[in-house]
Formats: sequence, C-alpha cells, structure tokens
Amino acid sequence: MQSNNAVYTESYAELKKDFGAPTLKSLTIKELLLHEFKPRELILAPWLSSQSLTMIYAPRGIGKTFVSLGIAYAVASGTGFLRWYADKPHGVLFIDGEMPGGALKERAANIVLAIDKEIAAPLIFITPDMQQNGMPDLATLDGQEQIEQFITDEIELIIIDNLSCLVRSGRENEAESWLPIQEWALRLRAKGKSVLFIHHSNKSGSQRGTSRREDVLDVIINLKRPADYTADKGAFFEVHYEKARHLYGEDTTPFEARLSTDSEGRQCWLTRTLEESTSDKVTSLFNDGLNQTEIANELGVNKSTVSRHIKSAKYTGLLKNGGGV
Repeated sequence: MQSNNAVYTESYAELKKDFGAPTLKSLTIKELLLHEFKPRELILAPWLSSQSLTMIYAPRGIGKTFVSLGIAYAVASGTGFLRWYADKPHGVLFIDGEMPGGALKERAANIVLAIDKEIAAPLIFITPDMQQNGMPDLATLDGQEQIEQFITDEIELIIIDNLSCLVRSGRENEAESWLPIQEWALRLRAKGKSVLFIHHSNKSGSQRGTSRREDVLDVIINLKRPADYTADKGAFFEVHYEKARHLYGEDTTPFEARLSTDSEGRQCWLTRTLEESTSDKVTSLFNDGLNQTEIANELGVNKSTVSRHIKSAKYTGLLKNGGGV
C-alpha cells in the first residue's frame, strides 16, 4: 500500500511534467539587504501576524470552535476577541470539518449579536453540510486545489478547524504524513497568507500526533481546563502560549477565559490573568476554611504559591477576620 506522501510526490511529479520544473531563486547578501520584502503586519495582536503559521489545540469539548469563530469574526471586522485585537479588517476563509451547519449558523449569529461592528472584509465559510461529495482531504493535492479556488487576493487568513477531520490521509503519528500539509502551508505563506490550524490534544495534554508539526509553526497556543473546572461552567479554559516567536513579556502571559452573558443576554467573554485567577481562588477557599495544604491540592499549585497569595490577601484586607495566617 502506498503511503500518502508517495501519492503526493507522484502527483507533484505530474504537475512538473505539465508546468515544468520549478526554478529556484537566490540572492547575494547585497541583493538580500536591498530587496523590498512586504512588511509583516499584525492581523490579530499580539500573536497572529501576516504570513504566519499557527496552531491552537485543546481537548474535545473545551471550546476550540468558539475560539476559532471568535478569531475569524474579530479579524474580519477589525475588532477584538479575548485579549487580542485587530487594528483593521482582514479577509478570512474558515474551513469547518465537523460542525453541523445549523450549529455553525447559531454560533455565528450569537457572535454577530454580541459585537456592534459589522465585518468589513470577506468572511467565507466552507462547511460539510453544503458539500454533496464531502469535505476535501487537505493532505492531497486535489483537496488543496479545491480549497485554493476560494483563497482570493482579499483572503489573508485561512482557519482550518480541525486537522483530524480535514486531514484524513496518512497516519497522524507519522512525521512523513504531515509533509504534504506543511508544504501546502509554506506555499500559502509564500503567497502572503496566514494559516491557523485547530487541533486536538492527546490524553497527556500535548498536541495529538507527530511533534514535527511544531517545527514550522510560529505560535502554538494550548487551551487547558482549569483545575477547578466543572461541566456547569460551560466554555471555560486557560490560554497558554507554548511557542511564541517574536513575543515577549506581557504578550505571553497566560490567562483564563470564560463565556458569559451580559445584562442584555448577549454573549461576552470574561478574562483575567492566571495570577489574578489563582489569587481569587486561594482567597475564596481560605475564607471557606480550607488550610494551605488543602488549597494547594485543590488548585494543583505549590504550597508556596498558596502562602504568597494568602499573605497578599491579608495585606489587602480580603481575608475574613483578618486571616490569622
């Protein structure tokens, strides 16, 4: 049985016959320094830039599609999402691999109702319910070409939600099976496009499949369940930057996000840094009568972290009866 990469290579060889061998270009050091490359700009500050290849991964059911749709609308409308913002609108192609069309429509409608600003750039969806022959396999040249007809000059960001559904050839754990997708993403980047992959995590919490995916990516964001998560809290997760080229300091600070509703019943996201979240939780549990060891076990943090937050809460007068630390 031929591997997926062998089939891809043969298909590429056929293209070379039709169009001729690709011509490589080189630059001298002088030419490199004098060449006017198109400057990269932030599509969604601080982490999503033009010509970037990025990934967000998380366990099933944590809210990955809430996040990918929120990013798509923020980018297309020139607004913000969570702690990220777009200075101006950019065109988006959203490729959905598994959500029923009705559910996608409902979530999109909720986003539109929650944000006062309409989109000012293309926001195009490809969804399974509209396809007579199913969704294309993005590990194949044919599947990639089907998608590329929608990647016009106006489209700057392609969101692939998610890899498991849209990349069906090859084996997920084999590095070789990732090569066709990686080569396609690099070709898109060379054309000035950005690609955001949405992916699942494995049982240990890492991104599922080969780690070779990580090599070419500029930014990798992991959505994790908080230690005190319960099902009744709905879409509630921590945002961690696992790889972040060109990001430093506060831009890489992990934070907590929770989907809520405002006074008018519209969706809204509440965020706070993990430091703020941990401080609030420690104070609440200590006021409920738990000791420092119990709090550390409950929240999955070091006892020294608990002690630090309790001392801070005592100093600011947040502990009941003075705290008695």
